[in-house]
Amino acid sequence: MITFSKDSDKTLRRMPNNTARTIVAKIKELAVNPQKMRNVKKLSNHPGYRLRVGDWRVIYTINNNELLIHVIKIKSRGEVCK
Repeated sequence: MITFSKDSDKTLRRMPNNTARTIVAKIKELAVNPQKMRNVKKLSNHPGYRLRVGDWRVIYTINNNELLIHVIKIKSRGEVCK
């Protein structure tokens, strides 16, 4: 199951359709098998992970007990750390 924060949902709706589709496809791929995903790093100052999709970064957490992925933030490369 995948859930989105208000901020991440808003970001997806405002970006170009082709970019949004690519990001959503990667998030769905992540939901199928989160351990085998490439371009994922554990965050050092946050309990979540970062998925790189081109110039965009998806910040998310995983609840393994329910296999729940909660997307917290979707930002461009330069904005994600702010």
